Amino acid sequence: MTYSVSPIGFVRSCFKEKFAIPRQPQLAPAARGILELIPPYDQAHALEGLEQVSHVWLLFLFHQSLETEPRLRVRPPRLGGNRMAGVFATRSTHRPNGIGQSVVRLERIEPGRLHLAGIDLLDGTPVLDVKPYVPYADAVTEARNGLASDPPPVIDVHWTEASLQQARREALRLGEPLQELIEQCLAQDPRPAYQTPTAERRYGTRLWDVEVRWHYPDPSTITVLEVLREPR
Repeated sequence: MTYSVSPIGFVRSCFKEKFAIPRQPQLAPAARGILELIPPYDQAHALEGLEQVSHVWLLFLFHQSLETEPRLRVRPPRLGGNRMAGVFATRSTHRPNGIGQSVVRLERIEPGRLHLAGIDLLDGTPVLDVKPYVPYADAVTEARNGLASDPPPVIDVHWTEASLQQARREALRLGEPLQELIEQCLAQDPRPAYQTPTAERRYGTRLWDVEVRWHYPDPSTITVLEVLREPR
């Protein structure tokens, strides 16, 4: 039997490319986006009561990672990218049906639009459903996960004077906590765990409409080098 699903909306996200997106939601509280609902789900009565909810589950598609051949084992970043695990023991983007889930903060509601924070979704992500987070049912205090028992360690993030001024200037223009977003994302150390960086190598990603570039003066430290608005 064949089933089909259709998006209820699309996310307009601060993350314009996959590199440096936190590997779980809530790790970067400054990461913001808007879920733009499409008809008929953009009607006001579809959102009645949601103003009483602080967090929601998003079910979405990993639209840039859809695959025709199923993977039964994957190499999750949490295990260093070199160890294999069964796909159902991980939150790898390589899913049988390309479906992901994230719990995110619901900041406010506008007609046909949900303003979200703590997201880990790429710009343009198709959303399949929204469900309210229910604390008494969803927070399982005795739960365990031996593959990911603790939050990932963070790395120190430093700035050059020039890059800090650039970030503050662009944050004012955007009306977004850009400095905090950069620090929270880079603190998760976005490079592949098996890769040992050199001080000469430069890394970069796009957040909102700016290009952020950094390097590792040593393997345990990041220094932000530039925060530049992309030319139009």
